[in-house]
Amino acid sequence: MRLDEKKGSIVLDNFNSTANLASNPGFQSTLSLGSKEVINEKAYNPFEHRKVEHPNSTIGSLVHLLKSSLGSGILAMPAAFKNAGLIIGGIGTFVVGFICTHCVYILVKTSQEVCVDAKKPSMGFAETCGAAFEFGPKPLRPWANFARTFVDYALTCTYLAALCVYIVFIAENFKEVLDVYAPEYKLSVETYCALTLVPLVLICQIRNLKWLVPFSAIANVLLVICFAITMYYIFEDLPNPAEREMAASFTQWPLFMSTVIFAMEGIGVVMPVENEMAKPEQFLGCPGVLNVAMTIVIGLYGVVGFFGYIRFGDDVRGSVTLNLPQDEL
Repeated sequence: MRLDEKKGSIVLDNFNSTANLASNPGFQSTLSLGSKEVINEKAYNPFEHRKVEHPNSTIGSLVHLLKSSLGSGILAMPAAFKNAGLIIGGIGTFVVGFICTHCVYILVKTSQEVCVDAKKPSMGFAETCGAAFEFGPKPLRPWANFARTFVDYALTCTYLAALCVYIVFIAENFKEVLDVYAPEYKLSVETYCALTLVPLVLICQIRNLKWLVPFSAIANVLLVICFAITMYYIFEDLPNPAEREMAASFTQWPLFMSTVIFAMEGIGVVMPVENEMAKPEQFLGCPGVLNVAMTIVIGLYGVVGFFGYIRFGDDVRGSVTLNLPQDEL
């Protein structure tokens, strides 16, 4: 800017409305803006990064999930209804089934979310619990390793105890049949337990869920056959439902709840099934593998428990098959 004495005016030599602060060494900005690439970075999608060597189909995953929840525990449902009554048993089966389904949904949804935070393609049950602590509130983060280890040991103890019950169940059924049709080879229940372990140990050497689909499918077919035979005898001479108790004593309800949860729960199989799906996005949602499987499970459990208790009443045994006629093949 200078003064023009001839014209009596002020002349601006250089006028720039934009202040160039960055070029001034006296003013260095510490504000760092992300580059365009960082700003536009795509969110991590764990499904896109999963590299499963032998992915399981949606139908195969449904078969596995049905097998994990729809086991021989269904045959204990009439005994469960004995501890609740017809009305309370029907309502209770639906409530317990809904809670089990909701818990599985929370587990899988949480696993998918922490996979994004940890930038990992998949996680198991214990890894999910550990990551939930690790990426959760700061006071809980030091407990991540403890949570992961605790869940591993808890699952081990749970399945060790539950599968011991199934071994005894299988052995008792073998003994009951073979004692009649092969009386010269009467063996103890303990011997049958030991013999049952041989094929089970061999099957357990198959570690890939895809190759286990045929076993689960055969097991489901045999279970349906067993279910059909049992229902045939249940409906053969069905008494009046009014003869049965509608609501058992409140003190017996915990026995009902524990039996239904034991029979229906298969939480340890959920994450391996979801992690090895070819299309894991089809596990949750509507209809989704989870909702379809649990709808079938809850319906069958309710039908067997309701009509099994009507048929045999307070005489129903731990497995309703033990109430079937002993003199028929």
